[in-house]
Amino acid sequence: MATNPPPKLQVRSSENDRLKRLKETFISKFGLAPVFYARAPGRVNLIGEHIDYCGYAVLPMAIEQDILTAVSLNKTQVIQLANTNPLYPDFTSRISDIHIDKTKPLWHYYFLCGLKGIQEHFSLACPPGINCAVDGTIPASSGLSSSSAMVCCAGLVTLEANKKTLSKVELAEICASCERYIGTEGGGMDQSISFLAEQGTAKLIEFNPVRATDVQLPDGAVFVIANCCVEMNKAATSHFNIRVMECRLAAKLLSKAKGLDWKRLLKLGDVHKEAGVTLEEMLATVEELLHPEPYSQQEICQCLGITLEELCTGILSQNTQDVTTFKLYQRAKHVYSEAARVLEFKDICDQTPAKEN
Repeated sequence: MATNPPPKLQVRSSENDRLKRLKETFISKFGLAPVFYARAPGRVNLIGEHIDYCGYAVLPMAIEQDILTAVSLNKTQVIQLANTNPLYPDFTSRISDIHIDKTKPLWHYYFLCGLKGIQEHFSLACPPGINCAVDGTIPASSGLSSSSAMVCCAGLVTLEANKKTLSKVELAEICASCERYIGTEGGGMDQSISFLAEQGTAKLIEFNPVRATDVQLPDGAVFVIANCCVEMNKAATSHFNIRVMECRLAAKLLSKAKGLDWKRLLKLGDVHKEAGVTLEEMLATVEELLHPEPYSQQEICQCLGITLEELCTGILSQNTQDVTTFKLYQRAKHVYSEAARVLEFKDICDQTPAKEN
């Protein structure tokens, strides 16, 4: 259940080739055997693209590809990270001197996000040092959440290292929040499914608060996950955050036009809830109040009655403040229509008999 902590299993590295190789790498790096292992899977989103950060439900499922770590503790309050992939260099730092550079998303920064999130949640003054070897099978920057799986796995490692306990939901919420240390303004889907996934079922993930409902896929349904090998690192560019900001700006303009508290409302889902209408009516509102042509910063400021400085410092993220135009109509129309499609997809699955185990 979502209120339970992540499960702990007894494993024998000698009976698993991957664990055996990871253990050998760990020993070669740190000169001793690991004390425990931690794992977090990647995910594929079946439907519900770019709507979790707008407050709407999504429908992902976890995949077998994952981030796997071998861990031991040290008494020096130093974190030492190694990766089985030679493309990712080793990293060492005192835990008290952790720095995450938003302008250069190196692999170990994602681990540090999870580490920092747990440390801050528990206000850990003297955490132990950590030796950690990482092995990943999720293709990097492929849209399967390798970065979020790394954050989640680091959260698990830090939790176990400090002998703390959290529910899977609490871990998901913390890891979703702390990934923003690297600058990604995500909505929480990736972290939620990584912790809440169960074998044999997809999940309807809802937010505020996070909750998961089993969705049994129809018998015979097959999903092909194809990697085109074009990499897109969400934190390395502003593309992802631009889309988040476009949704945020659309929410601001729509809520002000509807006489709502636009300064408080950040998400299109919040506008929908406050308006008290259907998704179809919100789509009609988008058609009525927003124009298809991109909005300039100046036009947005004029619509909201704010200065350019207030727009940049109060609404936009750091890496989107130089963006000159924003597609508000297109983003709002997609979010409201996609939110409806997610619910329709779930209804179809609920009405179609699933294969019995």
